[in-house]
Order: sequence, then C-alpha cells, then structure tokens
Amino acid sequence: MSIVQALVGFVSCVLAVASSYTLTMPHVANIFSVVAENVPSTAPSSPRPRYPLMVSYNRRYLVDQDRIPFLMVGDAPQTLIANLSVAEAERYVTNRQQYGINTLWVNLLCNYSDGCNKDASTFDGIAPFIISGDLSTPNPAYFRRADEMLKVAAAHDMVVLLDPIETSSWLGMLRANGTDAAFTYGRWLGNRYKDFPNIVWMHGNDFQSWRDTADDALVQAVARGIRTTDKNHIHTVELNYLTSGSLDDPSWAPLIDLNAAYTYFPTFAQVLTEYDRPDFKPVFMVESNYEFEHIPNTDGGSPQNLRRQEYWTMLSGATGQVYGSAHTWRLEKGWETKLDTLGVMELSYMKNLFAPRKWYDLIPDQSHTVMTAGYDRAAEYVGRLSAYIGNRRKITALLKKTTDLASVSGNTYATAARTSDGSLVVVYMPSTRTVTMDMSKLSGLTWAHWYDPTSGTYTDVSGSPFVNANMKQFIPPGKNQAADGDWVLVLDASRHP
Repeated sequence: MSIVQALVGFVSCVLAVASSYTLTMPHVANIFSVVAENVPSTAPSSPRPRYPLMVSYNRRYLVDQDRIPFLMVGDAPQTLIANLSVAEAERYVTNRQQYGINTLWVNLLCNYSDGCNKDASTFDGIAPFIISGDLSTPNPAYFRRADEMLKVAAAHDMVVLLDPIETSSWLGMLRANGTDAAFTYGRWLGNRYKDFPNIVWMHGNDFQSWRDTADDALVQAVARGIRTTDKNHIHTVELNYLTSGSLDDPSWAPLIDLNAAYTYFPTFAQVLTEYDRPDFKPVFMVESNYEFEHIPNTDGGSPQNLRRQEYWTMLSGATGQVYGSAHTWRLEKGWETKLDTLGVMELSYMKNLFAPRKWYDLIPDQSHTVMTAGYDRAAEYVGRLSAYIGNRRKITALLKKTTDLASVSGNTYATAARTSDGSLVVVYMPSTRTVTMDMSKLSGLTWAHWYDPTSGTYTDVSGSPFVNANMKQFIPPGKNQAADGDWVLVLDASRHP
C-alpha cells in the first residue's frame, strides 16, 4: 500500500468517526441533478452594476438591481476612512479599478490596533464621537468624511463592505455602552446610509468571541438597529479564524443575506462547507492569506498561494472574494508605492477569465462526474478535514506536521466545476498532472484551452475542438510563465475565447 493510499484510508476513517457527532461534514451529493431545475441566468450586458446588491433567485450568488450577476472582486483597504484624505482615496480607488476590483472592505471606525490613531481620529484629527467612547454622540464631521469616501467608491462603480463597528478592536466599547446603545447606534447608521446605494453591511472581523452570548448580542444589536431603518442593503458577518463561515453561528441567519467564508486553510474546503449547507446563502471568501503577510499559524500570501486561494474559491461555488495586502489594509506611510503588485495583477487575470463567462452557473464537481481522475483524492480529504477541525489548533498543527496537504502551499487538490447546461467546464490544477475528463458532460463540440493564471494568456489544446463523447486526458503544457505548475483548463462548448 502506498503512502497516499494509507493517508486516504486514515482520513476516511477520521471522517467516518466525525460523522457520528453533531458537527458533521456535509454529505457529498450529485449537485448537478439538484440544481437542474433552476431558471437559466442572463449574461451581463453592462460592466456597470446598478446598486444596491441583492441575492439571486436561487440564493447562490449576488445580483444588481437589473438582476445581472455580480462577481465580487474585492480589496481590503480597511483603514481608508481614517488614514486617507478624500483626494488620496480617489487615487487609491482609481488604481484598484484598473485591476477590475469592484468591492472594498472598509471599517467605519478605526483605532490603533488597526493601524490608525490611538484615539480613533482621522489622520487630520477628526474624532468619530464627540464624547470619546460614547456611541450616542456621533461626530457629524467624521461621518461626513465617511460619506465622502462612500461617494468616491460609488463614482468608480464600487460597492463597500462597510463594517459599522468591527470586533477586533471595538468590542470593549460595545460592552461599555451596552445593547440598547448598540441598537440605537445601528438605527442611526441605518437611517443615515439607507440611501447610499453602494453598501453591503459587514459585521464582525476576527470575531473570536461570538460564542459568548453577551458579545454576540452586542454585535447583533447593531445589525438589528441598522435593519430597522435601512431596508435597502444586505448584511453579512465575519466570525473567527483560523476558519469559519457566517452560519457557524445560526443566530445570525435571520440577520444576514450573504455568507462570509474565512479561512487560512485550502479555501475550497471552507467554501464547499458553506455551499453544501441545507440552509445555504450566497457565499464569498471574505478573508484568507494576504499578499506580503505571513501571520502565525498560516501559510502566507505568496503569489502561488494567492492564486490557489482565488481559483479554488471560484470553482467551489462562491459569488466572489476579497483580496488583501499587508501594505494596503493599514494604508501606512508609503502605500502609494505598493499598489501595482504581482498579487493584484494576477487577481485581475482571475477576473478576466471568469467575468465574461457564466461563472454564476458553475456547479462544483464534488462527485467527480466530470473530472474522473487526476483531482487528487488525498488532497481533497485532507483539505476538507482541515476545515472541519480547523480551530482545534493542536490537532491542525499535528495534521500539518503529518502532511503538507493540510496547507495552502502544499495542497494539490484540483477543483472542477460545470455549468448546468453543460456549455462550460473549468478546472484549476495547483500542480502539473494528467487529468481525465468525461467529455459527454459537455453539451456539444468543445474548444479546449489552457489558461495561464500568471499571465492571463491562453494556449490552444492540440486537436481542439473535441466531440462531446468518451473520456479524454489533458496534460498541461509544461511550466507557466512564472515557472510554476498551476494551470486552468477551460472546456467551452459555447464559444472560442
């Protein structure tokens, strides 16, 4: 028996034992048959979304007011309001727009632990509250500054994931003010921002104590307050690292419309966990490894890790994701010289691949009916196991010591997804291997191309187009432009790129 076979057997046993407990792994079913009854989607006709965003008819993705699917391609300048002038924000947003970014994660309040002033004031001394620490005394000048930032984003067709009082730094203030004041603050925010079209309310942020009912009630009070006066915007919540989804806390389900996956493990595992929930909502990857950052107990944001995170996410049923950079989430001195990085360029290549296609119709090939061989079963099992036990840190540390498959950089699972009409199949391979595809799952004559995620270029597969019959093996054309082994296989029965 090979080492890989032994590992597969071991993980299978672990998962079988785990299934006897309350927190079970989602049962893998043939998703294709489940979604076949859905009404076909309409391809985007305009690059300019009309906000506010809504949830699609099948609860799998976001749409704008014209019901056009919205592929979230985000960045995380969390300190934008406090650390930049309006002119600087304009410069930042203009730069991000050229890379196809359409979403910004911004914290409405920011203090020293986030890289802002200790008293939570803006760079030019405007405090968020007239009485420090008192939620009932919002400073009009501060919130006018916030208004201007939202308008800058809107002028560039960007939606803002706006965190009203993020929990990595502001839980102490919420505790000091209490639930009634938190609700009143939320109601005030809802009334102020209900007519700003480009907002998605995002609560939490490294919300490690959500299992504490008192803390959870405080954050939910803000959300409830917003919802009493703002009926126009959807909500989400980021819970805890090392891995989580918004619906881990079922009490948030009535308050949110969008499920935020958060993980430092192979992203396909947490996204598929959220996708497979019986009470599913559209899911996006709110946070994973940031470029130029390598925090403890994570694998770091190397270019290759970022690509893996991005393509795994998109082929696991997500409506999009948020990229981040260690240089720009805090927007510290010198940020202007650290915008045009390899990570954000390769993020734009990802968008260029998916945006023109029916990404919103892609269904994860969890039962391996399309890619029948080459996906790497051991990597799949270990990745799913890492999401299942992810916050049991001693166990995950042991798992990572046992196998590289528990890490982003070491996991080699190839994700595949197919549209319900069989017109498109997309496969991401983190490393070079031969894959076997069941061509009968395509709807007709199929053009095959290799897409290089490091250059955004296509290479025709020799012999293409292929008939939609029988099994066919595909082998990537060597190293990609970055001299790495990851490639995307595109099987398109509707058109030639």
